[in-house]
Amino acid sequence: MILFELVDYEILRVIWWLLLGVLLTGFALTDGFDMGVGALLPFVAKTDLERRVVINTVGPVWEGNQVWFILGGGAIFAAWPPLYAVSFSGFYLAMFVVLAAFIVRPVAFKYRSKREDTRWRSSWDWALFAGGTVPALLFGVAVGNVLLGVPFYFNDMLMPFYEGSFVTKFIGLLRPFALVAGVVSFGMLLMHGAAWLCVKTEGVIAARARRIGTYAGLTAMGAYALAGLWLAFGIDGYVFVGEVVTDGPSNPLYSDVSRSASWLTAYAERPWIAVAPVMGFLGMGLAIRGLNRGGEVSALLFSKLGITGVVSSVGLTMFPFILPSTVDPNSSLTVWDSSSSHMTLFIMLICTVIFMPLILAYTAWVYKVLWGKVTEEEVRANSHSVY
Repeated sequence: MILFELVDYEILRVIWWLLLGVLLTGFALTDGFDMGVGALLPFVAKTDLERRVVINTVGPVWEGNQVWFILGGGAIFAAWPPLYAVSFSGFYLAMFVVLAAFIVRPVAFKYRSKREDTRWRSSWDWALFAGGTVPALLFGVAVGNVLLGVPFYFNDMLMPFYEGSFVTKFIGLLRPFALVAGVVSFGMLLMHGAAWLCVKTEGVIAARARRIGTYAGLTAMGAYALAGLWLAFGIDGYVFVGEVVTDGPSNPLYSDVSRSASWLTAYAERPWIAVAPVMGFLGMGLAIRGLNRGGEVSALLFSKLGITGVVSSVGLTMFPFILPSTVDPNSSLTVWDSSSSHMTLFIMLICTVIFMPLILAYTAWVYKVLWGKVTEEEVRANSHSVY
């Protein structure tokens, strides 16, 4: 109880904002290469044996990697209930499409090699392609819409409402800037998947992965630069007007928010956050260099650095805003007015301090045990026990 009193509500809110960023970044770093490998499958592997090699590079780890997605969703639900309610209701159809892709993927893993029929296996291969491509693209589109703002508002009883019908809410997500953000996400995860394949495979598969990963990385860098210029000159940001209460009740309607000239004014106020986009460009650039020069582990590590930088740049640029509203700026969700209670955040933090190291230790142990390349000889020798 003494410890609870020592941890301010404001500090807990910032900690959980950081933890949410850590969980989402962890998901992008781990399940990101699973999605990238799935999207690359039809193009880096031409024969059935080659495709089985590619599938088995992620076969032992994809289930564990998806835990980060579940943890991220759970953190939003428990630590940021208004964000969970508004985002899941507004992005409902997009979320359904993503979840459908995530459901198809494990089914494809399990059933793909159960029959020798060529058409059967080809169908599941394209299902794996869709299971990797659709989430990789739509997650980026969702981030782009967060930066643009979403057309929602709260009534006096804090019930969220959206403008537009069920279908138009989904079509409305496909705005030009959001599609550019989708290209960043898709290209970045393709590069990440290619770097993983260079670590886990050899020969012609790795060569194809290097070539495609290089082009994907260059596309992601170009789209990331374009998105930055678009944010600087074409998209309004959000700012607080007047005094900001950082430890008050979680009621967005108590805040006074207006539109600003640009999100990038945050870099004038907090110059140190420029480290995030620098990490993004530097990481992607060095990953591309590693792919070109035949690097394996280095390309994968730099790819992780680039992804961390890109994801971090969004959160740091928007802070303290989490989900802005284009209809009613005062309804915008921020770190200071959309969290759970002080006690809830504190109890969750204690649980996180206990269990997060266990998850990280187990994950590290699994990757250590399963480290090494997947070869055609290994798949052929264990044809009935591998994917």
